[in-house]
Amino acid sequence: MSVEYKKVNIKNINIFYREAGNRRNPTILLLHGFPSSSHMYRNLIPKLMDEYHIIAPDYPGFGNSDQPKMDEFEYTFDSLALLINEFVEKLKLEKFSIYVHDYGAPVGFRLATKHPERIQAIITQNGNAYEEGLLSAWD
Repeated sequence: MSVEYKKVNIKNINIFYREAGNRRNPTILLLHGFPSSSHMYRNLIPKLMDEYHIIAPDYPGFGNSDQPKMDEFEYTFDSLALLINEFVEKLKLEKFSIYVHDYGAPVGFRLATKHPERIQAIITQNGNAYEEGLLSAWD
């Protein structure tokens, strides 16, 4: 088995992602932190792909995804979550676990809130789960 490197177009934005493992296995969506990309999971993916189906996207403006201009895409957690939700739907991921790191937590938690029926588990690493914790970082 190997890691595949793919792109899918969501709202005229090419989203790069890594995919590995068998789709019949439980899926884990790896949501990266800041200022990183799916590349941060390059050592984790091979360790998980025998037992899980792994999807690791790059957000717009990160890694190998398109970087739309500021007037073309609103770089907020809400916008990123909406886009990743469409990404999940385009890939036809009906049930999955999310692994969220840092910046990926506000994105992943919004996915979980919007569609709790899809989420099997939440794995968090240094993820911010409260609004007050975000304010000073963005002032």
